[in-house]
Amino acid sequence: MRRADRLFDVIQVLRTAKKPVTAATLAEELEVTVRTIYRDVATLQARRVPIEGAPGLGYVLRKGFDLPPLMFTIDEIEAIAVGARMIQRVRDSELQHAAARVLDKVTVVLPESLRVHVADAPVYVSRGDAAQPKVDMAQMRAAIRDRRKLRVAYVDEKGHRTRRTIWPLAMAYYVDVSLVGAWCELRKDLRNFRVERITSSHMLAARFQDHNGRLLAQWLAQPKERPPSRV
Repeated sequence: MRRADRLFDVIQVLRTAKKPVTAATLAEELEVTVRTIYRDVATLQARRVPIEGAPGLGYVLRKGFDLPPLMFTIDEIEAIAVGARMIQRVRDSELQHAAARVLDKVTVVLPESLRVHVADAPVYVSRGDAAQPKVDMAQMRAAIRDRRKLRVAYVDEKGHRTRRTIWPLAMAYYVDVSLVGAWCELRKDLRNFRVERITSSHMLAARFQDHNGRLLAQWLAQPKERPPSRV
């Protein structure tokens, strides 16, 4: 978690608490050390956030403190709500939880008059019927970010099973299917792998090179309709 996000979370925990919150409780909730909480509280106090208390006794946020409101139009609020609701159908639990946290963060810093437009935005998204993945989607996205190779077991549409080493370049989410766009070492070409057909995935220590993003550019240049998942 970025430090800026953690400082925000410290404030939110204290805002909603009914009694003083100890550093140990904050550390457990935010999954950091007590020493880190001490430093974070000192940083917030130095920034004039009215946190009162002391190590060992607990902390409280003085009543009346609020974060400066974010300035969103109604259209922008509904756009955020639609985006978060669309993520609920992609069968990626970590992204789903992240989307929920985004809505929570936006809601708590909006002026009271606008908060209702987040929860009650009259815009809806169909759930879709994508199959539940058998692999860790967060790990796949981490491999894409870090350019780490993946060793995957894959079953094609005819039931043929193969094991491959791939270079994951991007994720593509559709209503009924999610794809991993990758360079396949077996086929020596770009391929699209349907996530629900990947039966196992292991992130390797080996990294791949995509000089100047050329492989990703080639993948993006494919037809914009749903790419075929040829393997």
